[in-house]
Amino acid sequence: MKENDPSDDNSAPLPKKSKDTPSSSEIESELRGRTLRAYLFILKSGKSVGVRELQRALGLSSASVAYHHLDKLTRLGLIEKNEYGEYVLLKNSNVNVLQAFTQIGRLLVPRFTFYAVFFTTLLLGYLVVFFSRGIDPFAVAFGLFASLFAWFETVRTWRKRPF
Repeated sequence: MKENDPSDDNSAPLPKKSKDTPSSSEIESELRGRTLRAYLFILKSGKSVGVRELQRALGLSSASVAYHHLDKLTRLGLIEKNEYGEYVLLKNSNVNVLQAFTQIGRLLVPRFTFYAVFFTTLLLGYLVVFFSRGIDPFAVAFGLFASLFAWFETVRTWRKRPF
C-alpha cells in the first residue's frame, strides 16, 4: 500500500491554512478605546488613511501608537493596507456600540432619528389635514407621545455616542 505518493494524480495538494477570521465576539472585545476611535475615524472619513493622519486626528503621542491601532484593525479584518501604504475600510463591523447608529454617507446618525422624524411628520400632517374638520384628542395624544418618545431616545443615544 502506497502512502502519500506525490506523483499520484488523485492526491491534490492540501490548501494552506489561512489565518482564521476573528468572530464577532472577538472583534467586539478588541474594538474599544483608542482602537474603536481609530476605526470610527476611518469609517467616517470614507477614504484611505495614513499613519500620520490618524496620529494627528486622534492626538496620539507617536506614529507607532497609531500604527499599533491600525495593525490591530488589520488583524481583525476590518481594514487593509493598500498599495500606497494607506489603510482602507474593508467592512463595517456590527459592534454593540454602533448598533444604535446607522451610516448615511459619512455621518453616523442614531436609528431613532428616523422614527422621530416619521412620527413628527405624521402628527403635523394630521394636524394640518384635520384641523378644520375637528381633531381627535386620542390621535393627537398618540402622535405626540410617539414623537416625544422617539426624540427623547434619539437625543439620549446621541449623548452616549462613542465618537
